[in-house]
Amino acid sequence: MEPAAIVEAWGKAVHGGDFNQARSLAREDLSFRGPIDSFNKVDDYLAALKRLGGIVKGVQPEAVIADGGEVAVFYILKTLVADAPVAEWYTVSGGKISAIRAYFDARPFAAAAGGSGGGTPGTA
Repeated sequence: MEPAAIVEAWGKAVHGGDFNQARSLAREDLSFRGPIDSFNKVDDYLAALKRLGGIVKGVQPEAVIADGGEVAVFYILKTLVADAPVAEWYTVSGGKISAIRAYFDARPFAAAAGGSGGGTPGTA
């Protein structure tokens, strides 16, 4: 399976709530870095995504750009808090996702959680 197809299957699985399928597409030591959290294990990242699911209303895909094992995905994440433009940069190696970097404006989400939104991103 080509890297872009692996990333597309991951997105469909995650946004469809099929976390077992998503897990099968990623390495155990998946590295995730985003403006709010960082993870070094796929199970920890998937647990965080499950918790986030309660506020997600849907996803509006915008574009996918692939260059070998590097895949960038752009979409609007529709949530109860805000509609957030998101860019995710995936690295696929050995037929599995090994790294994800997410970029979005975290301020609306920090404010909803009671934070100022102006601090340094946390790690998990």
